[in-house]
Amino acid sequence: MRSSIIALIAVFVVGSTVISLGFLTNQQYLDVPEISNQYEKLENYKTELEKINQYNQEVLKNLEEKIRNSDDVNINKLNEEIKVLKKVIDENKAELEQVITKLSQMKSDP
Repeated sequence: MRSSIIALIAVFVVGSTVISLGFLTNQQYLDVPEISNQYEKLENYKTELEKINQYNQEVLKNLEEKIRNSDDVNINKLNEEIKVLKKVIDENKAELEQVITKLSQMKSDP
């Protein structure tokens, strides 16, 4: 059980990092016709971040539920894993807020 939880957390962290780096390193000078395409891509990225965030929160809820119902002696380890997952969720939320801000700026400055 612990190894699967660690694997899930690792997948979330790596996935979020890959998505973030892919998005940030792929920014180039865009012509005016490509701005709407960039806006659509940013909208899609925002949607994907929201899905990732929702999934992470579900996993966190499940972990917390398992801890409440567990008599396991390694509860401290599970609590540490929950802290890591909460950190990933907070980072995703911060990134999502940045994307939403950028989208609103793009929408107001056509």
